[in-house]
Amino acid sequence: MKYHPDRNPDNKEAEAKFKEAAEAYEVLSDGDKRARYDRFGHAGVGQGAGGFSGAGGMTMEDIFSQFGDIFGEGGSPFESFFGGGAGGRGGRRRQGQRGANLRVKVKLDLGEIANGVNKKIKVKKQVICNTCNGSGAKDSGSVSTCSTCRGSGYVRQVRSTFLGQMQTTTTCPTCGGTGQMITAKCGTCKGDGRVLGQETIELDIPAGVAEGMQLSLQGKGNAGMRGGGNGDLLVSIEEIEHPSLQRDGNNLIYELYLNFADAALGTSVEVPTIDGKVKIKIPAGTQAGKILRLKSKGLPAVQSYGKGDQLIHTSIWTPKKLSDAERKILEQMRNMSNFDPNPGKSEKGFFEKMKDYFT
Repeated sequence: MKYHPDRNPDNKEAEAKFKEAAEAYEVLSDGDKRARYDRFGHAGVGQGAGGFSGAGGMTMEDIFSQFGDIFGEGGSPFESFFGGGAGGRGGRRRQGQRGANLRVKVKLDLGEIANGVNKKIKVKKQVICNTCNGSGAKDSGSVSTCSTCRGSGYVRQVRSTFLGQMQTTTTCPTCGGTGQMITAKCGTCKGDGRVLGQETIELDIPAGVAEGMQLSLQGKGNAGMRGGGNGDLLVSIEEIEHPSLQRDGNNLIYELYLNFADAALGTSVEVPTIDGKVKIKIPAGTQAGKILRLKSKGLPAVQSYGKGDQLIHTSIWTPKKLSDAERKILEQMRNMSNFDPNPGKSEKGFFEKMKDYFT
């Protein structure tokens, strides 16, 4: 892929290396040509010897479309190239089937997210059968060597391609790659080697996680079949909505509504935080949209130092209905020059204020 023509347009050196890789692929994947190369070198697989005829316009897609199965369930490409698998040099039995991953959701409130939390969850999953210890067989005498692959877990396949005959190895279809056949199945798991069980798993969730983040616990998923490794447990974080605070990254936002008198005269009010209520001072003449900041009252970043802030966005509450006395007072205020809007150049707009706090 490093020297693929699509990644190296008009690069003659990369093109040459790509053709060289294609030539090596053809030689190594054919037993007869590999034997000639081992004995005679390049001369044994050259054009005069009926061997490699040049990569020409071959692309990586062409190669994979013809020989992609050697990268599949039949093992690694090196096993296929050098005779691994069924009866070849370095042949080995496939080690079972890996268990499937499990996905669970864990709901956290802002307090748990702020401080980190240890949770215990019960997970239903496939576990190793205690009766047969995962073998799937009734007893040790109920397991025999697969007659198709003779215990290797792989079989050879010969296919005709545009480059000649290709010999590859693939997973044995009879035993599924285990190299063994069960003649009498375990009565508990019915030959699967696994049963449905339950495990209590302890989760250490770090502070600062967010909605949609995923934690992975290796080996805590479904048990594998016949010696295969366990799958993983994937834990997705789901945030519980806070009744008063909204999250914006590591910052928390609180919408504070003030009546006109408090905004004009100034006052002290209590506001909620993730650590409890705190009292803050509202300066006289506070305008709607003013943002007050409680430094480091936000959330921490995952596996990092420092915390976000809590931003308090002030809004002036306008009553929807007025009594006759209230209306009379407001009518008098309306005509006073001091109550005429006069923001001046010193007053910033809402977005400018937000920018000041986030940059």
